[in-house]
Amino acid sequence: MGASEPVTVLGRVVRTSSALGGGAARVTLADGRTVVVKTGAEAALAAEAAGLRWLGAAGGTRVPAVLERTAGRLVTEFVPGGSPSTATAAELGRGLARMHAAGAPAFGAPPPDGPADAFIGRAPMRNATAAGWPEWYAADRLLPYLRSARDAGSLTGSEAAAIEAVAGRIADLAGPPEPPARLHGDLWSGNVLWSPDGAVLIDPAAHGGHRETDLAMLSLFGCPHLGAVLDAYTEAAPLADGWRARVPLHQLFPLLVHTVLFGRGYAAQALAAARAL
Repeated sequence: MGASEPVTVLGRVVRTSSALGGGAARVTLADGRTVVVKTGAEAALAAEAAGLRWLGAAGGTRVPAVLERTAGRLVTEFVPGGSPSTATAAELGRGLARMHAAGAPAFGAPPPDGPADAFIGRAPMRNATAAGWPEWYAADRLLPYLRSARDAGSLTGSEAAAIEAVAGRIADLAGPPEPPARLHGDLWSGNVLWSPDGAVLIDPAAHGGHRETDLAMLSLFGCPHLGAVLDAYTEAAPLADGWRARVPLHQLFPLLVHTVLFGRGYAAQALAAARAL
């Protein structure tokens, strides 16, 4: 969205804009308001808008408000920058516990009005409901990306076999049954913005899943004051015994997605997670 283009957002003329990446731009309107405008595939925008509304309704960690949703465009609240602290990290942990506790109709359930064919980053992600987490996680989250990575040559046959073995033992590895949680679904540290008022979650791939998946993903690529986040979470909503040993299981999904998107650079991490199990 160039500054010279005669466009309007929220019925106001765009005064300036600057690219943020990922099809998003920071836009200042003629009336002085600043918003974020994202363009892209219609299904991706529909899924993101539905996910933001669903997560926002949970009363947990804040997400940007959806201000406008039109064909090919999503407009959300702009989040000013800030710095994390142990206090804001602890509040993130408590907010995630509330968000997860808001629940979902089923494992794999999309947000209300969200498409079944959604995305995680730039990778397609199918949301199809299932009664039990282990079988759903293996069939709908591990194996599709495993096959794509193997077919693309990003995983060798022996590496793929090691990960398939984990999928085959999923019932033994999954831990005690839990109800479906309301997940952000792509909760790496880059999707946590630290505003002056605390953490704000962006770019969700929201669906019903296991709450340990969000927490494992948060720790995968590093998060400021992660210990404070996890301590506050487990105080508010204790996790089942053995959750730390299950972290590699829940990290397999995002690692396979990254292997599909970015190639063999992530294959070794995915294999290490499988072997840790």
